[in-house]
Amino acid sequence: MCGRFTLMTQLKDLQLEFDLDDMPPGFEPMANIAPGRAVAVITNQNPRKLDYFYWGLIPSWAKDPSIARYTFNARSETLLEKPSFKNAFRRRRCLIPATGYYEWAKRDGRKMPFLFSLREEKIFSFAGLWEYWMDPNGNEVYSCTIITCQPNELSETYHDRMPVILDASARNTWLADDTSASDLQSLLVPYPAEAMAAAEPVQI
Repeated sequence: MCGRFTLMTQLKDLQLEFDLDDMPPGFEPMANIAPGRAVAVITNQNPRKLDYFYWGLIPSWAKDPSIARYTFNARSETLLEKPSFKNAFRRRRCLIPATGYYEWAKRDGRKMPFLFSLREEKIFSFAGLWEYWMDPNGNEVYSCTIITCQPNELSETYHDRMPVILDASARNTWLADDTSASDLQSLLVPYPAEAMAAAEPVQI
């Protein structure tokens, strides 16, 4: 799973990394992003624009937003089976920029957060899905989820899942509207362990 992550960078660096034109105000570097917060996203609908969506996917058919407590992650293996995710997988995909993510593991008798990052890339992106929902009063909510997969050799000693990290060369394929379901699924694999920095215990 991925329940906390970091985006510790400057807006200009984010703009350069993802070749963005439209940068709405409100961006702040954050060291501990949790579900239920607004997170930076880049969608297939507006691939040159940075948006801010609620982390916790609310399907269009949901009666209320409480479902978001259970949908901040989506398992890659069942995206085409789960009602909460299958339509978004086909039509509403996004990139979620990050500089690291946390997993908790038991060490010396207590659970500690460990920070995972990449060796060569300060900024990377998770594979995500997004949705649009409207409440009975007409209030609009745009929300997202981070896709998870089986862990690589580094991650598996800390957790049985890890977020899908997309290589920079795969970003356009993930966002393209004409990418087939099989080609999309081929991207949802563990990131190479040798390209990741060793996990470090941290205080958050």
